[in-house]
Amino acid sequence: MNRAPRQIPRVRIRPATRADVETLARFSAAMARETEGLTLDGARLRAGTRALFDQPARGFYLVAEQKNGAGREVVGQLMVTYEWSDWRNATFWWIQSVYVPPAWRRKGVYRRMHAHVLDLARQHREVCGIRLYVERSNRIAQTAYRRAGLHPSAYRVYEEDFVLTQRLGPRRPPRKGGRKEGP
Repeated sequence: MNRAPRQIPRVRIRPATRADVETLARFSAAMARETEGLTLDGARLRAGTRALFDQPARGFYLVAEQKNGAGREVVGQLMVTYEWSDWRNATFWWIQSVYVPPAWRRKGVYRRMHAHVLDLARQHREVCGIRLYVERSNRIAQTAYRRAGLHPSAYRVYEEDFVLTQRLGPRRPPRKGGRKEGP
């Protein structure tokens, strides 16, 4: 269901640059805290953010900007990475690291970024679709993604995380009624 948001800010979507690294890392850290209760290692996160600019074959970031007085303020981010599909002989674009600060949520910022990704993807014949994953209990994000036109996949994501699992210890199934852990 594609409903129009109540308020559509006049945001500009643009490719992120190295000048955005601190904002991107700050937003990613905020997302990890909000969605999974994780405190990420700041130096590792900044290095991982810079790595995408060092090796563009890994993917790219987009940011949403809003005019703020004489300057511009970043009001949203997302990252796109690539997954080859032998079945389709084409590439899926994975949307990751989505973050919109609380003051800008429910105003169509993500929807604008999503539409921009779709437009870009459709310009590339080697792209067969877009995907994203979302933490199971994050119903608000799931609603936003459905409104943008995405549908739940038939697949579940399984992982063995060599970085965060070491810091956190093995993940255990959530207790009934407790917070569920996600990817």
